[in-house]
Amino acid sequence: MALAASGARVILREVLLKDKPTELMAISPKATVPVLVLSDGTVLDESLEVMKWALQQHDPLGWLESKGFEADWIDECDHDFKPWLDRYKYADRHPEYPAEYYREEALAFIFKLESALEKGKSLCGDRASLADVAIFPFVRQFAGVEPSWWQAAPYPRTREWLYEWLNTGLFSAIMAKYARWEPGQPIVMFPTPSAGGIPGSIQTLNTKAHIRG
Repeated sequence: MALAASGARVILREVLLKDKPTELMAISPKATVPVLVLSDGTVLDESLEVMKWALQQHDPLGWLESKGFEADWIDECDHDFKPWLDRYKYADRHPEYPAEYYREEALAFIFKLESALEKGKSLCGDRASLADVAIFPFVRQFAGVEPSWWQAAPYPRTREWLYEWLNTGLFSAIMAKYARWEPGQPIVMFPTPSAGGIPGSIQTLNTKAHIRG
């Protein structure tokens, strides 16, 4: 989302984490995705680092301009929500408790989202920020575990907030499917020039490679 919003078109290499190419492991020994390799050889191997880099180049939607508590929201999502989300999604791998237990633990964060959205359309007020863009994909995962339960859950503002993000042209544009990368195959650019919802008249950046899963 941040790469597309910034206008940064990059060379994309789609990988399967269950069969990691040696090129990925050579670039980033921890072999996670995303990985962004800049033209000067700098390696960014955290999602938030990639987002900030892209938006620092160009931020036409003003996602870095909010003066709220973006860092606090993102940190809480990473440490207090995502661990419970993972257990809820894969409850069969964590048989110590039923899925409903993990869902209830994760709901502490959802409740905070709901409370924040009572005060504005976004997490840090009425204007979308880096926090919204970084967090909504994980709420999407949470909502997708039990869709019928989610639709009836008492979190209408969070549902509306998520719905609006999922129905932006920008989100639709970046969700295109790509074939698995193989050495020697033609270069694939991300996002595609014809993708709808991407701000126009934005300088293209000289970026070497973006490897994602």
